[in-house]
Amino acid sequence: MCRSLLLLSLVFFGFAGYAYRVNARRQPDDPLKRDFHPLAIFLAPITWPLFLLTFISLLLVRAVLYGVFLILFTIALLAFRKPFLLIWLDKIATRVGNKLLTANTLLIQIVFGKPIKYPQPS
Repeated sequence: MCRSLLLLSLVFFGFAGYAYRVNARRQPDDPLKRDFHPLAIFLAPITWPLFLLTFISLLLVRAVLYGVFLILFTIALLAFRKPFLLIWLDKIATRVGNKLLTANTLLIQIVFGKPIKYPQPS
């Protein structure tokens, strides 16, 4: 286990050194050229385990939250038979859509200068 971690650290150290060398050889006007500090190469063996643990922790947290969401969503579907969420979403969408249509109609009237006739509701 320890040997494999040391070997992996050595590999990442080599990757960082190679990337630094490739970046140093780029032309100054190259858009891919970055301004890396030379000591960043020596931090690569230290930082990769921290990044790995962080990514694994975030993956586990996201998986647990997703599972909790699925359970709560299933309970909500069984407990609330009335589609209150869809009714609320319909009201919000209609309100926002009406405001957008009003603003766009006003813009058209400003640009073309003639009033647009609205159909009368029956």
